[in-house]
Amino acid sequence: MLRMGGVTLSGKIPWLAGASRGKRWLVGVSGGADSMALLHWLVAAGFRKLVVCHLNHGLRGRAAAEDARFVRRAAGNLGLECEIGRAAVRARMAARGESLETAARNARHEFFAECARKHRCRRILLAHHADDQAETVLWNLLRGSHGLKGMRGEQRLATESGVVLELSRPLLGVRRAELVAWLESQGHRWREDASNAEPIAVRNRLRNEALPLLAEISGRDVTLALVRGAADTEDLEALEAWALERAKVLDPQGRLHLPVLRDLPVALQRIALRKFLQDGGIASPQRDLIERGLGLLDVKNPAVVNLPGGGQLRRRAGRLWIDR
Repeated sequence: MLRMGGVTLSGKIPWLAGASRGKRWLVGVSGGADSMALLHWLVAAGFRKLVVCHLNHGLRGRAAAEDARFVRRAAGNLGLECEIGRAAVRARMAARGESLETAARNARHEFFAECARKHRCRRILLAHHADDQAETVLWNLLRGSHGLKGMRGEQRLATESGVVLELSRPLLGVRRAELVAWLESQGHRWREDASNAEPIAVRNRLRNEALPLLAEISGRDVTLALVRGAADTEDLEALEAWALERAKVLDPQGRLHLPVLRDLPVALQRIALRKFLQDGGIASPQRDLIERGLGLLDVKNPAVVNLPGGGQLRRRAGRLWIDR
């Protein structure tokens, strides 16, 4: 058992029960408290075929180079393989028009894809924890998500280079403070990224400004509330998927069948159309688009709705489909 101040850390990580210690796993390690806690916890739990993967984003100069050396040294002390990569994130931002966070995330995914090819292992363990989950849920909600959407404990991710990664986040149920306390109790070291305290990125401001203010206003643990809300949304999505499967709203050609759709409750109509649009490449259909799409159910209305990116949602012969 891995205990932390009398609390069994493993008991808060149900992922452990179904994970094979005999398989190879890639582990994303930045050198910070979160990823170092994950790495040491995995080793203490008996995982031996780990490949430590660290990416220098080229954003923090000497500090980033020291992070890389720290991670390489830690991996060596644990007897683990280590991959160190480097990305030019600012150049990617300029070339592709991506935000700092998006460019850094996509660069990491491509680095993981390279590691996956080299080691013939698509399984990536990431150290996102409950506080990260709360930030993600709040940001997605502010951007207009359907429900409280957070990160998944298990996720398949297709990278730009075509590699499909299998991401696992074992620590989503653990608070960062618990991870730090466990590291301290075990005498493990980590490196602090000073840029995490700077108000230069959305996540930093949510973490350091918005969430503490919401907690002060509500007098409640906002992080816990958001994490629980995300879990409830996952349950609802499973129920929605079950209902859509039984409704059989698609015809054999994959088009929405209007006579079936009209017989559904309005709430399920919205869900069916949202999923249809998402499957058709509209990543985050906004509420107004859903409502305009449902207007196609009435044959008195125009038969076309314009979609983001230039496509159209069309109605003809009792069917709805996406025309690119």
